[in-house]
Amino acid sequence: MNRKILLLVVLLSLFLASTAWAQDGEPLKIGLLLDKSGWLTLYGIESENGFKLGLLYAAGIDPAEYSSLDAALAEVKVGGRPVEVIVKDYGSENPASDADNATAMARELIESEGIELLYGTPNSGAAVAVQALIAPNNYDLIWMAGPAATPDLTGRSFNVNTFRVCRHTFQDALTFATIADQFGSKYLTLAVDTAFGRGTAAAFQIALALKGVEFVQDPIYVPSDTTDFTPYLQQALDSGADSLLLIWAGAGSVTLYQQVAELGVGEKLNVVGGTNSNDVITAAPLPEETVGYIVYQYTLPQTPANDWLTEKHIAVFKDVPDLFTECAFASAQALYLALTETNGDTSPEAMIPALEGLTFEGPKGTYFIRPEDHQALAPMYVIRFLGIEDVDLGDGTVLKLPQYELVAEASAEAIAPPCQAPAERSSAALTCTPPQ
Repeated sequence: MNRKILLLVVLLSLFLASTAWAQDGEPLKIGLLLDKSGWLTLYGIESENGFKLGLLYAAGIDPAEYSSLDAALAEVKVGGRPVEVIVKDYGSENPASDADNATAMARELIESEGIELLYGTPNSGAAVAVQALIAPNNYDLIWMAGPAATPDLTGRSFNVNTFRVCRHTFQDALTFATIADQFGSKYLTLAVDTAFGRGTAAAFQIALALKGVEFVQDPIYVPSDTTDFTPYLQQALDSGADSLLLIWAGAGSVTLYQQVAELGVGEKLNVVGGTNSNDVITAAPLPEETVGYIVYQYTLPQTPANDWLTEKHIAVFKDVPDLFTECAFASAQALYLALTETNGDTSPEAMIPALEGLTFEGPKGTYFIRPEDHQALAPMYVIRFLGIEDVDLGDGTVLKLPQYELVAEASAEAIAPPCQAPAERSSAALTCTPPQ
């Protein structure tokens, strides 16, 4: 071999070795992009708490053995690198500004904070905007989508850097479809006029139609900042439907359900849909014996991971895990397991094959990240609402919490959503056939 070429090879090897050595011990920064001050504040708090506990669980660290949650998190390492979690709040009083705020905060996390992985957001419109930033032709980093439920993230706007352990609206719809016939055959949808609301309404139209449900008219879309729902609810009462499907998110749910009760809508129509966070349901309870679907509630899964999550969450936060605590917890698990496989390498080239097809045991049981569209499959639940009761957490803390009875567990396979990702895949061997 030519001596100059040999010298170049040696120098290149030494450079690569020194680069790898320099990275060993360098903080591995994960950004959490959350609403901590806007209309989805509850979901932001749940997500942050769940993600941090999920990292500790995956790393085998018990927060009870440390003086604080931050002290415990400081012990998390993967591939020889300490893990640092950086939280940015994109929330505001105006939901219309969420997408702009979220993309600005995402850029700050990437450019100023130097994050290598991103988790978030609870808002679907913001999530679609952020997704473009992390694409291979842009900042090119792995993004674990949060509870934003639009199918587009793992569907028509999919890119290979996007993964989602949280469920999306087709899984909601297919879960509800298992009980839809209990409430009649003529439905009307009232939904928040956001990407989440429109995506969810479309998913329910498809899933319930397969069960023989007739929708008497197009969905009624209501602005997200609405405070008087009277005209929309009156339109529903005059529609000829026998069931009203409500699709809403955030604190506005309290006002909506209060006005549903005040107008006596439940006396004339079956009011159905999903449940919400504990604070929302406590402030505006469902009619007792209401049957619906739920993403997660801490008493439902009987798994070691959920037992750990519930115990540690109560100990650290003096509260129980809530609606989206679980999916943030499981998202952190997935990232940690993939990072263990890559020995701390956060590049998409390393992380994508580590995450595709990943199977692990989380709070709801077995999670499987589908390689074709990077959407996780996991169980969901059908519940009956029993009322609000005082719950003693065991340390003198007493909370008013909604009580549910498990009616059925919908298996991950039974509610697997249609695969809607475009043809461009991380591997020529993977295809994603659109629904027929």
